Amino acid sequence: MRTHYCGLIDEALIGETVTLCGWADVARDLGGVCFIDLRDHEGIVQIVAEPSDAAGNAEVVATAVQVGYEDCLRITGTVRRRHSPNAKIPTGQVEVVATAIEIVNKAAPLPFHAHENPGEETRLKYRYLDLRRPEMQRMQRTRIKLVQALRRYLDGRGFQDIETPILTKATPEGARDFLVPARMHPGEFYALPQSPQLFKQILMVAGFDRYYQVARCFRDEALRADRQLEFTQLDIEFAWVREQDVQDAVEDMIRAVFKEVVDVDLVESFPRMTWAEAMRRYGSDKPDLRIDLELVDVAERVKDSDFAVFSTAANDPDGRVAALRIPGGARLSRKQIDEYAAHAAKYGAKGLAYAKIDDAGAVNSPVAKFFDEAEFAALLAQVGAANGDIVFFGAGAYGKVSDFMGAVRLKAGKDFGLVAAGWKPLWVTDFPMFEWDADDQRYVALHHPFTAPAVDDIADLRTHAKTAVSRGYDMVLNGNEIGGGSIRIHRPDMQSAVFELLGIGADEAEAKFGFLLDALKYGAPPHGGIAFGIDRIAALMAGTESIRDVIPFPKTTGAQCLMTGAPSPIPDAQLAEVHVAVRPKE
Repeated sequence: MRTHYCGLIDEALIGETVTLCGWADVARDLGGVCFIDLRDHEGIVQIVAEPSDAAGNAEVVATAVQVGYEDCLRITGTVRRRHSPNAKIPTGQVEVVATAIEIVNKAAPLPFHAHENPGEETRLKYRYLDLRRPEMQRMQRTRIKLVQALRRYLDGRGFQDIETPILTKATPEGARDFLVPARMHPGEFYALPQSPQLFKQILMVAGFDRYYQVARCFRDEALRADRQLEFTQLDIEFAWVREQDVQDAVEDMIRAVFKEVVDVDLVESFPRMTWAEAMRRYGSDKPDLRIDLELVDVAERVKDSDFAVFSTAANDPDGRVAALRIPGGARLSRKQIDEYAAHAAKYGAKGLAYAKIDDAGAVNSPVAKFFDEAEFAALLAQVGAANGDIVFFGAGAYGKVSDFMGAVRLKAGKDFGLVAAGWKPLWVTDFPMFEWDADDQRYVALHHPFTAPAVDDIADLRTHAKTAVSRGYDMVLNGNEIGGGSIRIHRPDMQSAVFELLGIGADEAEAKFGFLLDALKYGAPPHGGIAFGIDRIAALMAGTESIRDVIPFPKTTGAQCLMTGAPSPIPDAQLAEVHVAVRPKE
């Protein structure tokens, strides 16, 4: 139907006849001469319909007058140089003088203009119109280029693209599974995969050595800006590797695709930081190194203070008292300080102490009265506080203090313009093997239950489970975890021991993971891998904070598709076919 794309018309085509297809981005009737900005996925070009003595030209102008916003058009014409060039668009030096205009499909009045940015609910309800917007086209193309670049890189280095099942077995770890009733097995269910983890490990046992897959994954969990019920990850697994082997290989891949897709040169060697150091300095296992603010531990300084909130945490082996200095923060009003406290409360803080130092050096702090003047001055000096600064303090359980002080650090970095330009990647390594779940009174895996511990001795692991370190690693970029992986357990006795420590008994392990334990018995090689979040990387490349912008058809934060109306009720007859009955909502 067409010979060229709108956005690719240039001066080399002057004098040639072209046929274009697209949408009317703008249509203007200037008293007999009509201008139409015709848009397709490559861009916009100006169409001119003007009176002349040519046969049929009056019909062209008459049709042009009828063109409305977003009408679907097919136009044939001759390329000529524009009398008034438009430097804002690539085709701005030329225009197409129409010799035929066909209105292929009239557009009804639209709920919003393609160059507007309406509310998200409207955008998702009319997603097909939202995706026409040039900004959305740009972001989707960024994602497409990313996936193409990843595939090219891995295909060129001997990785094998292998599909794994979508209908699989429910597992007791991680987020909730999406369940699918099995019609041919009444009362039984498949689960949609949260990741291809077990299958890719079995592929290593099967001898495929280097595997990858652009995999669709599903997790029934709460949504936010960087999470969706269904998402896409690049899954990679290697046999016969150690941590450094995996990290070196995928680090080179990430450098290559950033250069190819967005022309960004990432550093030659990504820095490495242990999980413990990241939590101590930044209060996060995915620190944003563009923000030059760090937490300072002050427990030793305050353990004998009269302020019980500080001294109790300082004397607790599992406690923490941390301070964060914000240069220039003394200008914060009391209302703004309260907003920081409310922000910290979202991450578990029961309060947020502070000390303001004005330009003359006077200290304003509700907790200063619990210290003598010299003690408090020494405390502020340890943090490096200067005139005009504010210092926030957090006290309590180590993990909780790290979480909320890390959140305060990020907020301060954005509020005070302390986020440097550029890209700051790093590896976070040596994660804890387990974390204690106080509600269930048991250990849970920090990564997943198939991550290998740093020790090979099972007795040692059992004795020191609380402090055990895993062989897990995450790649972080500008405060976003873009990839997470580990060296896997390849011995059946170690895997059984880890299940036991996680409260998964022998019978449950056999029922849920018996196929994996069996596979590990038959000469499973040492192996490891990583999974990258395609949606998160695409969002970073496209410069948006929400992964919904780079997913063609995302769900809302309420887990709905407003365009199709999913989820929706199912007729009783259809439910009966899969042996399911719906309980009334309580």
